[in-house]
Amino acid sequence: MSLSTHVLDAASGRPAAGLAVRLEKADGTVLAERRTDDDGRLEDLPALETGVHRLIFETGDFSPFYPSVTIDFLVTDPAEHYHVPLLLSPYSYSTYRGS
Repeated sequence: MSLSTHVLDAASGRPAAGLAVRLEKADGTVLAERRTDDDGRLEDLPALETGVHRLIFETGDFSPFYPSVTIDFLVTDPAEHYHVPLLLSPYSYSTYRGS
């Protein structure tokens, strides 16, 4: 199983480079803490087991309203690739399961 994310700053039309991201298990156990690369991507996240996990994005430098964004997601098949992107703007955000 692999996990990746990509953060885009919709207000600037650019990737959210240098954004701190934390990966946790549902019980709060921290699995990884990284910063997005120059393209707003994280691709070196650890493999996950079946169950609920969360990505916590520290968005304060990119949004005056949301200091952080938390996305909970369910891993049902550890053999699959999971891509969880975040589209961020000053007063809204969206996400989806990517490929």
